[in-house]
Amino acid sequence: MATSPRKDRTIITHAGSDPEANYGAVNPPIYRASTILYPTLHDMHERGRSKFDTVYYGRYGTPTTFALEAAVAELEGADRAVALPSGLAACTGALLSFLQAGDHLLMVDSVYEPTRAFCDQQLARFGVSVTYYDPLIGGDIAKLIQPNTKLVYLESPGSHTFEIQDVPAIIAAAQTRGCITMIDNTWATPLYFKPFAHGIDLSIHAATKYISGHSDVMMGIITMREAHYKRVKQQVHGLGMAVSPEDCWLTLRGLRTLAVRLAQHQHTGLALARWLQTRPEVERVLHPALPDHPGHKLWQRDFKGASGLFSFVLKPFAAERVAAMLDGMQLFGKGFSWGGFESLLIPSHLNAARTVKPWNAEGPTLRLHAGLEDPDDLVADLDAGFARLRGN
Repeated sequence: MATSPRKDRTIITHAGSDPEANYGAVNPPIYRASTILYPTLHDMHERGRSKFDTVYYGRYGTPTTFALEAAVAELEGADRAVALPSGLAACTGALLSFLQAGDHLLMVDSVYEPTRAFCDQQLARFGVSVTYYDPLIGGDIAKLIQPNTKLVYLESPGSHTFEIQDVPAIIAAAQTRGCITMIDNTWATPLYFKPFAHGIDLSIHAATKYISGHSDVMMGIITMREAHYKRVKQQVHGLGMAVSPEDCWLTLRGLRTLAVRLAQHQHTGLALARWLQTRPEVERVLHPALPDHPGHKLWQRDFKGASGLFSFVLKPFAAERVAAMLDGMQLFGKGFSWGGFESLLIPSHLNAARTVKPWNAEGPTLRLHAGLEDPDDLVADLDAGFARLRGN
């Protein structure tokens, strides 16, 4: 009798753990290694035949690395995963694994800004042409696919502006033309969006954020179908993109609590978003789980939940008033990244970050990450901030 697939919380708790291989230890230990010794020359040569799947040399990974990769791949429903030293390394490593001179890339216009910079600066130098597309294009992306289009890149929701893409429609159009598809799935994590169930080829995570969850690790992870594993592994390790076992261990430790943390991030984020909708200083709130969000129906159809990151647009206020609001916050930090236990609040400067659909907001746009503090305390901090915004 076949057993039913394991649920996400069970996967998070047990995936990547092999106590029998580690003297009964529940958590995989930190294996630090560069040189690996072999008893015979024959053993060395034989191990080299499968160097991507075994302990061969420290740069290719140790048991700590493999434990993290196996856990994230299983959670997301992928066949394989590759860990990299940052989220941006995962984005760029995935792109470089499939693009070469003369290829064409379709890149979503709302993409994470460092990925856009890589496209405009590095890929241009390598002879790869890039066309940015409207995140809301859906199946009409077929009209943009050229004979040399190799890859279609998605990010849903979009960085800072939170557009929800019609992922199944875009993937269907791309597959018809033989294009590789990849998505930045950092916002939803493998818990709240399952890209491989929708037909995606590769999924990218800045594991620096929710997967590690504690604002003390730089880590990226690419998950993929088996057919793409060797190609990605050869590319990223050919570039010397190796990860430290300590960071892998910390990320795996953070993964174990992802389900309970993300549930709280979601709860607090929605509480703050709904409260912000009542404020006279706020023009609109950009949160996909709110019924009035333009992409809400797509979010309901495709996602299992929402994380704690969203944006809101203020009514027109002078820059010095916005600075007074942010500089006086007691609980909301001003800092890059997100996904940690602490709340963050920063302005978004998007005028140069969009080329297909310029961002024409009514007033300043602020991006908020809801941490694990008590929601009432966060509301009080925002309320005091709005008083400073008004000049009181």
